[in-house]
Amino acid sequence: MGLDMYAYSTDDPETGQVDFSKDDHALLHDWRKHPNLHGWMENLYREKGGDAESFNCVSVKLTTADIDRLEADIKAERLPYTEGFLFGASDGTEIDDDLEFIRKARDALAEGLTVYYSSWW
Repeated sequence: MGLDMYAYSTDDPETGQVDFSKDDHALLHDWRKHPNLHGWMENLYREKGGDAESFNCVSVKLTTADIDRLEADIKAERLPYTEGFLFGASDGTEIDDDLEFIRKARDALAEGLTVYYSSWW
């Protein structure tokens, strides 16, 4: 049990900004118990109009601008402190892995794919 986090890519351009479901997706990247990144994604979800009571098993589309902003926040260590039941703790050792995700996401977006984030806890 705990916070499992996923980034997916799909070639279906018909996704909304939030709260969509895709069966035809590929796993792009995953994380385990990195709550500060999850908090950043929840903030983005809310900015894009997401209103689920719990930010769990919902999706948020990531654009190039979102990826650029995420990269800047990772490098500046500005991911918001986030905690939750069985979320674990972000400790800064995740930066290289986060930047690997940034690279993968940029590659997928450059190929014309849609990238999105979801989690399950």
